[in-house]
Amino acid sequence: MGKLAVIEFVTLDGVMQGFGGPEEDRDDGFVHGGWGAPYADEVQFRSAAEGIAETTAYLWGRKTYQHMAAHWPNEPDTNPIAKHLNNTPKYVITNTLTRLDWPGSNILTGDPVASVRGLKARTSGTIAVMGSGVLVQTLVDHDLIEEYRLFIYPLVLGTGKRLFRGAPHPLRFQLVKCVPTSTGVLMCSYRSEGSNA
Repeated sequence: MGKLAVIEFVTLDGVMQGFGGPEEDRDDGFVHGGWGAPYADEVQFRSAAEGIAETTAYLWGRKTYQHMAAHWPNEPDTNPIAKHLNNTPKYVITNTLTRLDWPGSNILTGDPVASVRGLKARTSGTIAVMGSGVLVQTLVDHDLIEEYRLFIYPLVLGTGKRLFRGAPHPLRFQLVKCVPTSTGVLMCSYRSEGSNA
């Protein structure tokens, strides 16, 4: 049985939108894209490399997949993150895409909850979800996430899509690990303890 781990880069006010670049996600007139760049350091890079070692599959929503697929297949295998992404099974929740060009990519159609449950049942190891805010909210609503790996940035944007956009009931978490970087980012892992309902 696979374990679902959500990996997100968020501000202190929970914004996850447009982390990587100015044009990444401009929905609703978002103008702060690329906010994560000034905080990059070697500690984060090492943490990312360690995290991918236990990842056996990736799961994305359509928009995040298309963003990732436009970049990572063009990166050389000398980049350990690119090597892992390009050589690890990838699953995409979509009812609109019918073809995926990134090798190792697989379409999951129909009910996303049933699709993810089925994926977890037939997969061992960690299934990593990155970005994919709409999909993550669905997974949160159905208590399908075992672990949250949050990179919490010392920044408040005041606007933008947030990681937790509402929950059907209170959620409880246990802090497993939290490591600061040289730029003040907190890399925290939380184990989900399910609902408080």
